[in-house]
Amino acid sequence: MDLLRSLLDTATATAGGEPGPFALLRREGADHLDVLRGELDVVDRLADLPLPTAGPAGPRTLALVPYRQLTERGLTCIDDAMPLECLRVDEHVRVPLKTALAALPDRAVTATGGHFDLSDERYAETVSTVLREEIGRGEGANFVIHRVYTASLDTPPLVAGLAALRRLLLGERGAYWTFLVHTGTRTLVGATPERHVSVDDGLIMMNPISGTHRLPATGPDPAALLRFLADPKEIDELYMVLDEELKMMARVADRGGEVIGPQLKQMAHLVHTEYLLAGRGDADVRDVLRETMFAPTVTGSPLDNALRVIARHERRGRRYYGGVCALLGRDEAGRQTLDAPILIRTAEITPDGRLRVPVGATLVRHSTAAGEVAETYTKAAGVLAALGLHPPAGPLPTSPLPTGTSTAGTLPTGTSTAEGDATSGESAERDDEPRADRAPDSRRGLGLPAPGRPHVPLAADPRIAGALAARNTHLAPFWLRRREPEAAAVPALTGRSALIVDAEDSFTGMLAHLLRELGLAVTLRPWQQAAGQQTLLLNSAGCRGCGMISSAVRVASRAGGGGGHVVAAEGAAGDPGADRGGRAGGVPAGDVGDAAAGSSRRGVR
Repeated sequence: MDLLRSLLDTATATAGGEPGPFALLRREGADHLDVLRGELDVVDRLADLPLPTAGPAGPRTLALVPYRQLTERGLTCIDDAMPLECLRVDEHVRVPLKTALAALPDRAVTATGGHFDLSDERYAETVSTVLREEIGRGEGANFVIHRVYTASLDTPPLVAGLAALRRLLLGERGAYWTFLVHTGTRTLVGATPERHVSVDDGLIMMNPISGTHRLPATGPDPAALLRFLADPKEIDELYMVLDEELKMMARVADRGGEVIGPQLKQMAHLVHTEYLLAGRGDADVRDVLRETMFAPTVTGSPLDNALRVIARHERRGRRYYGGVCALLGRDEAGRQTLDAPILIRTAEITPDGRLRVPVGATLVRHSTAAGEVAETYTKAAGVLAALGLHPPAGPLPTSPLPTGTSTAGTLPTGTSTAEGDATSGESAERDDEPRADRAPDSRRGLGLPAPGRPHVPLAADPRIAGALAARNTHLAPFWLRRREPEAAAVPALTGRSALIVDAEDSFTGMLAHLLRELGLAVTLRPWQQAAGQQTLLLNSAGCRGCGMISSAVRVASRAGGGGGHVVAAEGAAGDPGADRGGRAGGVPAGDVGDAAAGSSRRGVR
């Protein structure tokens, strides 16, 4: 507690003191706040992040990984030169949550000039263009396009961040991390719902989250939630990010990922749908971070082309939006640990008081421009409310956003940031009358339940549980079950090998795991390096999910001799490896393996 008190006393001093780099973290389910302090470094590459082998167990480095770190892998982005900052942890204490809440500043925050950098109309135009020119022409399945809410803080920046953290700790449930990181050059504060990747005792986990349902101000509406769970647009969003993260798990986990879910991620103002992926591996955690840059939930699918689409249409850097806040350490046995949430639902505050809250919407073929505009408001609501900013709800407001002053300590009575159901267009509740289910203090302005009111999981409703379970009807069972080594091995394939040609859609990593389960020795090679090496084509077009395994067996059995190769070529429309004539990496279109065959889903997308 002495460390926290020292930091807060300096930060809230009348003159606006500078306590040096530190971080305050509450991880999901924790009854305490982790307080970290240390020296700040800036490094070039993820491999340069310090992770000492000596010293006590626990967190050793906290890194802010910007979106531009994609350049490390040669991937496309607008390079805005944002630094890879890391806090070398010298001091770490845990403070009981109740004690921390009592110590954090509970004071007014004022801001002026609040607006989105792209107007609703301009953002809607960009959405329509991407739907028409990118998704409509087969450049990819889904893309995430963002915009940024900006304002100027009148309150000292660090004090504003600390006050916002207190409000988020009190009011935002379901967050994976609720946190503040202060480096001296910037303060990031937020409540991110999504683990990107974690490693603990060799267990690698990822957490694809997609699909957004705004909770009405009057409380959850089961009928509206059931409509949301049956919405093809929302279903497609989750399937696509699941597929992309399974590709990533294929690279970092020894035997790929096992799919758990789907589940609901229930927060204060909205509900998401999510899966968990789990697999084991022994790679350095910095390599795991590098190989999983960045989540498809903030980029799109297929990843490489999604990054190009983002650069074409956003035409500006993303700073830390879509990157990760990575906590690296060691456990009691000296094994590396990693916990890296995605930097979304996060405000960035500069030392001169400039506020940025970036938010994005996932565009799929069922998207509408109005719906995606509304989704950006929904996602910004929690952190903006904590900072006293309340942009109006509405699919396509025709009037400009307000630029007046708002005070976080005196939020308008009866105002809620859960402004109705975005899918139904219901308006926000604006009555000024007290409600029995609202707290009578400053929490009331945030539309939060009164203290002590029970939190009932929405999935406890059998209808909702059934709708979630139905999502797996179209998933291949191979990825849904725990796989025992060699359980699916086929004796006839012993000594056989498979060459898989990757034409830039990395479902090939999943395909490699499928073939290894059959007993084949698999080589995965980029299409640029595969010229002249094909001896047999694996045509998986038309296969349904794991039905492709039997196709592989039949083809491999016809290879003749133990040295035969099975060649599978995969490509995504719009990738350099696939031209408009339907060729991928020089392989005739009729012999191109359908990407869906290695996918988590049955059938062709």
